[in-house]
Amino acid sequence: MATKGDATRQKIIAEATRLMQQNGFEATSMSDLVNATGLQKGCLYFHFQGKDDLLAAVLEKAKADFLLLVDGALSGKTPGERLDNFLKEVLDYQRNQGIDCGCIFGNTAVEMSNKDKRIAAFVRDLFDQWTGKIRKVVKAAQQAGQVTVDIPADVLARHIIMSLEGGIMLSRLEKDEKPLKDCLTALRVVIGLKK
Repeated sequence: MATKGDATRQKIIAEATRLMQQNGFEATSMSDLVNATGLQKGCLYFHFQGKDDLLAAVLEKAKADFLLLVDGALSGKTPGERLDNFLKEVLDYQRNQGIDCGCIFGNTAVEMSNKDKRIAAFVRDLFDQWTGKIRKVVKAAQQAGQVTVDIPADVLARHIIMSLEGGIMLSRLEKDEKPLKDCLTALRVVIGLKK
């Protein structure tokens, strides 16, 4: 059973995630978190030594949640169906998060990769894990004749992720899901997806 302290910590992480996803890490202050959580600043510092410590906790939680989401989305009877379900889940996830929030990992990579090597390494590792999960399904789909074999599975998996990140970024910029929907439509054609 979660303690009151655990619940408070999770509340801080949830609000920090929301604020950092909307405004970025550097633009989110501890005062912003005080206002969002209704907690005293001392309470924030009781749970987190500072913003860097909080960012690490936000990213760890987001990574765990995201990898579970990917695993759940890569379901279906055939590899092609698993890829298609994953693409559908990306759009649903972005809609639920708020299309104008983007991807917390992509946002953080753009903002922090040249400023903090630890954060850059963390995000790189997340993208490597994500790519590995997609690559495995792509390879199976290639063997089943459900996606193109003209591009190696590892290259195709990275292309899928790079395309998704671009679609997510443009949807955030335009505050409209159309760029991401267009990306998903084009991806299905480019990879020759057959379910």
